[in-house]
Amino acid sequence: MKFEKNTELDQANLRIIIASIAVVYMLILGFLPGQRFDTYLPIITYIIVFLLASIALRQAIARWPGHYPARRIFAMIHDYTGTCFGLVVGGEMALPLYAVIIWVNLGNGMRYGSRYLAIATALALLALLCVYRLTPVWQAQPFMVLMLMLTSTVIPFYAHLLLERTRKASEEAVAANLEKSRFLAQASHDLRQPIHSIGLFTACLRESRLGEEERRLVDNIDRSLLNVSQLFRSILDLYTLDNGRVLPKLQTLNLGEWLADLIRQNAEAARWAGVELHVRPCEYWVRTDPALLATMVQNVLSNCFKYGAHRPVLIGVRRHGAGLSIVVYDRGNGIAEEHQAKVFEEFYRVRQVRDKDVEGVGLGLSIVKRLGELIGVGVTLRSRLGRGTAVTLYGLPIAAPAPLTINRNEARQVGLLTGLKVCLVEDDRNVLLATSALLERWGCVVQAELTAQDLVTDCDIIVADYDLGTHATGIECIDDVRRQRGWAVPAMIITGHDVEKIQAALHDRDIAILSKPVRPAELRATLRALRDRQPEPTENAL
Repeated sequence: MKFEKNTELDQANLRIIIASIAVVYMLILGFLPGQRFDTYLPIITYIIVFLLASIALRQAIARWPGHYPARRIFAMIHDYTGTCFGLVVGGEMALPLYAVIIWVNLGNGMRYGSRYLAIATALALLALLCVYRLTPVWQAQPFMVLMLMLTSTVIPFYAHLLLERTRKASEEAVAANLEKSRFLAQASHDLRQPIHSIGLFTACLRESRLGEEERRLVDNIDRSLLNVSQLFRSILDLYTLDNGRVLPKLQTLNLGEWLADLIRQNAEAARWAGVELHVRPCEYWVRTDPALLATMVQNVLSNCFKYGAHRPVLIGVRRHGAGLSIVVYDRGNGIAEEHQAKVFEEFYRVRQVRDKDVEGVGLGLSIVKRLGELIGVGVTLRSRLGRGTAVTLYGLPIAAPAPLTINRNEARQVGLLTGLKVCLVEDDRNVLLATSALLERWGCVVQAELTAQDLVTDCDIIVADYDLGTHATGIECIDDVRRQRGWAVPAMIITGHDVEKIQAALHDRDIAILSKPVRPAELRATLRALRDRQPEPTENAL
């Protein structure tokens, strides 16, 4: 409705502008040498009245917005009446007013669609016939009148063809966009599953008795997997930015600790590239989205590893105005000045003989820029050929230190979930095996089920995937168990789908949601929280 109101109001504003121009044009004609002003006075008077009526019509549109076909047709008749009067009284000198007829035709068609274009064309032809019958000059030039009528028909017909093509192209674009959305949603779910199961299997390895070297390898696998999952989530979030559905999750964090952890996560990748990472310690606290900022820095580091292999990289924090900036220096090949403004474009790559085998598609810095716009962080690049590159992420707001609320040593204790009965429902066998093995290592008693059909359980907590095939969803599975048990059994949904969609489907149900890939620490903390707030069995869930 808002679009229609604004469109009609735009038409009314343009009508007032053209009427004002017509008044000025007639005044100029009246004062030309050899012309009598009295001849044009009736026309000028009428156009002034037309202008006042147009202003009144505009006010009516502004006060009563909406789709009113009668008002739109009245506006067409109003336009044609004024134009015809000018053409009849002005004679040959008023012929340029014919352009108003074309404007009314195309203006209504382009704004309101083909139906109004046809109505406007019919009224235009009727108006031209009236002018022909009332104007001796036109009667003396029938071929001119025929040309004007053909023009008034051919141009709207061509506009109709363009409108139809535009409409079909728009419909195809919408359909393609919906298809792409469905594809990304399915690809997101399918890719999350193996990342999720690998993370759980890695957590199972960590719980085993490993030597120092094996534990180091498991840590590196886990950190690399964390990088993949964070980047995967961020890239998927980029697709939804234009829809306004993704908002930054701001947190207060210690920038020095955060950078140190980021370096640990990238240590193995740096070792493979022969890059020695150096980070300048800092004690600043900032408020930002740690996952999105991590993706930005990781993409910059990824470029350092690709194009600055076997050379050192320095990461430092500087004051930048009222905030802070993170600067990443490398000693790579550098970027020529003519390329520096383009490297933030999607799929743009600076190809050189020495890096022709470097992997990548040219999305890294474009993702950095888009994420920076999302969280209010600017990006600049300075580079010299043969000397290296410096990428600066600036605009990080300084924050007060956050109070310490988590005891990390306590969170890592092994036996806290011993004896907890968990009903695990997951239709992906690998994910089921990985989750079940991890829960058992934590001391849980696990009832693992591939389907929710005919499910009977005496569990303390239900952990279900949202998508359980064609028979049921995780929410329906939880509802069935609660109905059987007669009380609100604590429950958790683990999903690879859009979390906002699942939250909307939950309504008032007391069910926790975790998004795949789930970090083991996050899973354990959620299980502990559900265990600690178990309601009395007499409470009815439904």
